[in-house]
Amino acid sequence: MTEKNKKTSEERAKAAVDKKAVYGADIDLASYKDEVAEHEQVKNLTDFSAPQQTTMKAIGLDLAGQGRAGTYVQTDHSVTSCSVSSSGVEVMGIDAALACHDWLKDYMWTAVNPDADKYTARVVLHYEHGYFIRALPGAKVDYPVQACLYIGENDVVQDVHNVIIVEEGAELHVITGCAVDPNVKRGVHIGVSEFFVKKGGKLTFSMIHNWGEEVVVRPRTGVIVEEGGLYMSNYICLKKVHDIQMYPATRLVGEGAVARMNTILVAPPGAKLDVGGKVLLEAPGTKAEIIARTLSTGGTIVNRGLLGGYKAGVKGHLECHGLILGEQGVIYAIPELDAQVGDAELSHEAAVGKIAPEEIEYLMGRGLTEEEAAATIVRGFLNIKIEGLPESLSNEIERTLGEFDIHASY
Repeated sequence: MTEKNKKTSEERAKAAVDKKAVYGADIDLASYKDEVAEHEQVKNLTDFSAPQQTTMKAIGLDLAGQGRAGTYVQTDHSVTSCSVSSSGVEVMGIDAALACHDWLKDYMWTAVNPDADKYTARVVLHYEHGYFIRALPGAKVDYPVQACLYIGENDVVQDVHNVIIVEEGAELHVITGCAVDPNVKRGVHIGVSEFFVKKGGKLTFSMIHNWGEEVVVRPRTGVIVEEGGLYMSNYICLKKVHDIQMYPATRLVGEGAVARMNTILVAPPGAKLDVGGKVLLEAPGTKAEIIARTLSTGGTIVNRGLLGGYKAGVKGHLECHGLILGEQGVIYAIPELDAQVGDAELSHEAAVGKIAPEEIEYLMGRGLTEEEAAATIVRGFLNIKIEGLPESLSNEIERTLGEFDIHASY
């Protein structure tokens, strides 16, 4: 982005400071604090406190760094850990990346509009770091890069701008965990993320959210995939959070590009999750799949999905399935298809309901208790095959699912 364009982006952002988001509750950012003390860098992730380590492990971080190509941790407004352990990949804070890669400014604010709403505008005018991760041309990065965006103090607004670039022919898996300190109850996270997958590249992006009960989260993500590229997104939110609103947009701009998006959501009482995603098939022969499994145990879920077919030979499938446990849960499934060419093949499935009594009776007839039968059905419902997750993270997800207090709430 040239200096002229940067100025234009700042001007656009200033005009959008008071602009509300299309979706989700509007948040009074003035009731939170912008300033927070700097945190010291740590040499090893094991230097964090024991409670912090427990939280980080629960969102997929390997504290020893074994089996990871690189690590980035940001606590509040400070980069507290950053390292690389494999060739073919760069990992650093976005400010450091801008200092050593003059061309990076030409990418920023091209996948996400700076004036989309007041949250993107705030990041333009008031961001504190964020990560830059890049797979070099042709590099097949054997291990995932791990990143953690962590809120360590109450009432903090954390604004970050993240950029991932997968160069031509490269392959990369990024695991991002977002969480708060065990003592934090209230805060705001605003994260702008822009991902670029070049010709023949492959990016797998797995995000695990584990926020506090009074934390508000506003991610804003844009993805651009070029010819023959593959983007796979896995989003998992199993713990209570006060309010999340996100609607990432993926553009398939090169012939034969592919996008696959998997989402697992659980909304306990008091949680508000307005989560979805859209894929725009803008080049011939592009393909997309969006699959979501949502479970409400008393909270509210709005699950949105959109497939836009705009060129010849595009194919896409959208699947939104929701399960409600108890009497208070609410799930809205909102699938959309937008076909603007005659041979676009777009389809969707949407279903929301409760556990059928006959399913419980079937499993009880095979020796399970009523509670065991309900728990088995829930775990099976949420079981989406997610490619590339490390065994430790898969085990943590399974353990969390096993903690649900199902009882007879179906």
